[in-house]
Amino acid sequence: MNRRHFLKMSSATAMAVAASTMDGLPGQAGLFRSAQAQEIKSFSTGSLGATEVTSVCEMCFWRCPIVVKVKEGKIIKIEGNPKSPVNGTRVCARGNSGVQLVYDPDRVKTPLKRVGARGEGKWAKISWDEAFGEIAHNMEKVKKKYGPHALAYFDHGASAEFMRGIFKAMGTENYTSEPAFFQCVGPAALAYLQTVGYVTTGTRQYNDMANSKAMLLVASHIGENVHVSHVREFIDGLQNGSKLVVVDPRYSAAANKADIYLPIRPGTDTALMLAWINYVIQNKLYDKEFVANKCDGFDALKKEVNGYSMEWAAKICDLKIEDMKAAIKELAKAAPNVNIHPGRHATWYGKGDTGRHQAYAILTALFGAVGVPGGIYFPTSVKTGKAECPEPEKTEVAETDISIKDETEYPFSSMFGTATRDLFHAMLTGKPYPVKLLGVNGVNIMQTLPNPYDTMKAINNLDFIFCEEMMAGETAIWSDIVLPDSVYLERYDGLYAYDGLTPYLTVRQPAIKPLHNVKSPYDIAKGLAKKLDIEGYSCKNEQEFLNEELKGAGLSLDALNKQGGLVTYKGNPYRDPKSLKLGTESGKVQLYVEAFDDEDLDAIPKFDPTPAPPKGFARLIYGRAPMHTFSRTMNNLWLNNEMPENKLWLNDKIAARLNIMDGEEIIMENQDGKRSNPIKVLVTPGIRPDSVFMYHGFGSKSKHLSRAYGRGAADGYMMTNVVADPFIGADSKRTNFVRIIKGDKTLNIPELAKVPSEIPRFKSKLA
Repeated sequence: MNRRHFLKMSSATAMAVAASTMDGLPGQAGLFRSAQAQEIKSFSTGSLGATEVTSVCEMCFWRCPIVVKVKEGKIIKIEGNPKSPVNGTRVCARGNSGVQLVYDPDRVKTPLKRVGARGEGKWAKISWDEAFGEIAHNMEKVKKKYGPHALAYFDHGASAEFMRGIFKAMGTENYTSEPAFFQCVGPAALAYLQTVGYVTTGTRQYNDMANSKAMLLVASHIGENVHVSHVREFIDGLQNGSKLVVVDPRYSAAANKADIYLPIRPGTDTALMLAWINYVIQNKLYDKEFVANKCDGFDALKKEVNGYSMEWAAKICDLKIEDMKAAIKELAKAAPNVNIHPGRHATWYGKGDTGRHQAYAILTALFGAVGVPGGIYFPTSVKTGKAECPEPEKTEVAETDISIKDETEYPFSSMFGTATRDLFHAMLTGKPYPVKLLGVNGVNIMQTLPNPYDTMKAINNLDFIFCEEMMAGETAIWSDIVLPDSVYLERYDGLYAYDGLTPYLTVRQPAIKPLHNVKSPYDIAKGLAKKLDIEGYSCKNEQEFLNEELKGAGLSLDALNKQGGLVTYKGNPYRDPKSLKLGTESGKVQLYVEAFDDEDLDAIPKFDPTPAPPKGFARLIYGRAPMHTFSRTMNNLWLNNEMPENKLWLNDKIAARLNIMDGEEIIMENQDGKRSNPIKVLVTPGIRPDSVFMYHGFGSKSKHLSRAYGRGAADGYMMTNVVADPFIGADSKRTNFVRIIKGDKTLNIPELAKVPSEIPRFKSKLA
């Protein structure tokens, strides 16, 4: 679909609206509880005589406000909350399919204890009291034998923090809020924090695309990585006439809407950015007043980037120089209302990832696009209270204890918690001390972390591992105890305060009572705390602590529900450039980051090339599918029906050389000889010949996921070459290469894009 047709359609329907259907809804009475929770107050009468309950989606981390329609104790439909300023009545396909998550017959229905080997997924059913007793016994045993730091916790999700309080109370520092930070957004967050004084990318992204006059996307797959409000803002920007430049080795959905598309050589993005920065400075295309008054380090920046010419970058990046110049001129013409989008997923090549995002931030500042319509904007905090009852007091750790944070090689990792790389190093080696017990909530550690072969070794070095899960996926089959978590549609969680262009406050609350013998994350933490004699979690239930938090906003659950489950506030996203003061030490944009220099790291980005593929291999890149959230939704009936497996995108010229047909099944072999599950090929001109692409999250190894097991291939199992970001220790994900096994033949991928001498080649024993 071309841009014109796309814009015409999007004015009538939003790209993220999912079709409404009841097909596939389980009808077995035994799967349901008959009555809705007494404390839920409906605010209107829905269609078909259904009761409507406001809540917050958790089918991905975007957390759109929703309305759940319930009839005779059954969830029949999910829509967006019409009061929401970000998604309105819209939900995406994943949000709509939350119905099927509740009624999935493969859900974990009761606590489980491992009876086979780790990874086999063999369990016995046990009671909650037994499960809590097993976990408490092992936590106390490990702490007594090795010390409190031998306990570690990985979590991801809205309510995982309740269990985090247990680990804090046990005295360990080894808990990490969303370890995906070190596998995803970490380098970008650090770069923007040090350059402009706040994190502009993360769970929410403060990018005013709707009011931009031009946008730059660097391998940011908006429209495939569907977050409803994000997509709406992107569409609004295009409809308002914003020019779009897309830099991506793959012809993505966003690239299809671009005014200028640059199919860059993977690994050379920073070279392009530095050449653009130099071009902007040399041709005086920058905002001179903003740079002079609100930026520090301009002279050093000018000197550093002087050698990065357009001619040099064209060769390195395998791009046409006229296209590169046209793109930067288009962006400069739109300044300051230009959106240099920071993206979210930043962990690509390891050593250059922080510098790449630092370059985005620098270009944003040169255009004066800070705190103005169309640029990056400032969050508006929503005032709430603090409930004292959910979390116990943290046990003080003795000063003589060794800290992984102190021993780390990565000087900025401790700003964001304990790096997953450091924790797994301790599990594997016992240094600086052994980590022997791991709790996991909401993280598929086999697919989130690269090199799952090392993850398996690390888990087998543990004395004990337990998890909270809704589905018996790969984390569950490697766990000693599995605690069945309630689905987000069955529980309360903490307040959700959105701090974007139109701030709002809402809350997740249950639409139905929990099915099966499951508990909410709060009740799980409370039950374990009782077994461990940890004081805390004194609230009677989730409603009590929510009401305490709501007091700070002058609200209560009843009052919030009477207002449609959501209240909005006036935002303050923009600033007068003349009075702008940032959160950096100087209050200005740091074009030269002294804190980086103090740690012998690059204060201004440099281009340090990542190795090109070895002969016969192509670089493996990956992305998100519109109808799936990582591996979490692969077993969902509706979503699995739409995309049951992934395919390997292969350049059409390469396919012709290798005599591979569209839809043909092959196996990938990486540079270390690791082989994938069988995967079908998508032959397309929409991928560079030196790269292959696949959607992430497929190829489940758990036989307990009846729809997802073995469907497609898992990209993580091809990621055995991992390079650390030197700033925070984040793991690279695009430093691996594959060739093709067809039948009994190994097929080397011919090299159609010449590699310049400035870029080294990865050395593989198989090449």
